[in-house]
Amino acid sequence: MDIASLIGLGLGVVMVVFGIVSSGGVAAMANFIDVPSVIITIGGSLSACITCNKMPDFIAGLKGIGIAIKEPPVGNAADTIGNIINLANISRKEGILALEEAAHSIEDEFLKKGINLVVDGTDPELVRAILETDMSCLEDRHKKVIAFYGKWGEMGPAWGMIGTLVGLVNMLQNLSDASTIGPNMAVALLTTLYGSLIANWYTGPVGTKLGVDNAIEIMMKSITVEGLLSIQAGENPRVIEEKLKSFLPPSAREGIGSGDGGGEG
Repeated sequence: MDIASLIGLGLGVVMVVFGIVSSGGVAAMANFIDVPSVIITIGGSLSACITCNKMPDFIAGLKGIGIAIKEPPVGNAADTIGNIINLANISRKEGILALEEAAHSIEDEFLKKGINLVVDGTDPELVRAILETDMSCLEDRHKKVIAFYGKWGEMGPAWGMIGTLVGLVNMLQNLSDASTIGPNMAVALLTTLYGSLIANWYTGPVGTKLGVDNAIEIMMKSITVEGLLSIQAGENPRVIEEKLKSFLPPSAREGIGSGDGGGEG
């Protein structure tokens, strides 16, 4: 689990509840619950998202929260670079065909696919083209989910305003009874509150986290592509290691690699 996402979402709830309770007591929580406002804001914004998407894309978008609170399934840079260096050493000592056997123990399907292309003697430019097409299609799928949360974040406040206008119309239709003006105004404003919460507590942060995860995964795959092409070109493992470290900030390069590298021979 991504502890940062869980903490962030949880703290958001705590802060809102604290703000309500600290100023009005626990009983004040009831003032912020209105079922029609929830239906208008959440239901209305989701209906807009359904209209904007094909149904499979809509369902995939809803599942994005599960992706956001999980750790990306791509490991980390140190592991990725370490795997590439190990493969480079195997190729240097035993020949590139030995990578086929090494691929059996690799769980990363993208890396395994690249190894098989290299072992089959595929032209380096074609290897790059195939793997980069794979990356591009993956990123397109990710961007659809990210765009879903962006659109939901736009629609939440908009439908909150629609709910507010509905509440204001009902209030103005009953101005003869002054005692109902305050409660009706409060209910009208709740839809705006719910819309703001959708955008600023949920969809905005989740969409941003999905973007971060996408960037990490694309970087990992870029490391894999460059590493495999370097192995195919017969480069020294030490040179490959330094090349792949360049993807990372200086503070993250310590402790990565430093394997035997091999000498010239």
